[in-house]
Amino acid sequence: MTNPTKNLAQNSLKDNITKVVEVKSKTGRIWMDRNLGATRAATMSTDTSAYGDLYQWGRGADQHQLRKSLNTTTQTTTDIPDNANFILPSSPLTDWRNPQNINLWQGVNGINNPCHTGYRLPTETEWNIEVSSWPSVNADGAFASPLKFTVAGSREILINNVGISGSYWSSTVSGEGSRYLNFSKAGSFTLTHNRVYGGSIRCIKD
Repeated sequence: MTNPTKNLAQNSLKDNITKVVEVKSKTGRIWMDRNLGATRAATMSTDTSAYGDLYQWGRGADQHQLRKSLNTTTQTTTDIPDNANFILPSSPLTDWRNPQNINLWQGVNGINNPCHTGYRLPTETEWNIEVSSWPSVNADGAFASPLKFTVAGSREILINNVGISGSYWSSTVSGEGSRYLNFSKAGSFTLTHNRVYGGSIRCIKD
């Protein structure tokens, strides 16, 4: 017999608020036209209505991603925390979950996948292919692309770099961290960051 409470919890981990509008990139892939949590597609790279939420890697849409969510230092031992806090352990500052789980966010059926049905987080490889199609490999090129990416900032203890850089998670894991795309006026690159880091999510159609 199924557990309705468990099913409700799993379903609530998806962002069912953000409107799904499809857009095709120059690579031919279909994406959502906005970040999770955004109320519209961006009209400029600093469009605050298009910034959206900032997710810790591997977590579902449990409201921790909201920019005004509270911080806590208490880690969780489960994939679904029992609170909506942004988890920042005092030491080591690596993951909101202890022990770590590298199987989160893996594909459309991945644990805690916050994207709508049929969508998922892109892999690092998919990000790199996308960046190569931009007219310039920086924040200007990111916004000039059909996907109109924003410089929505990032979050650790505080939210920072808003209007300066964009940090977008991939599903790719790397050691104790995970890979993400970062871009600013200076350029664009992918790198590894701790999973407590708060970054934007742009979902790609599977």
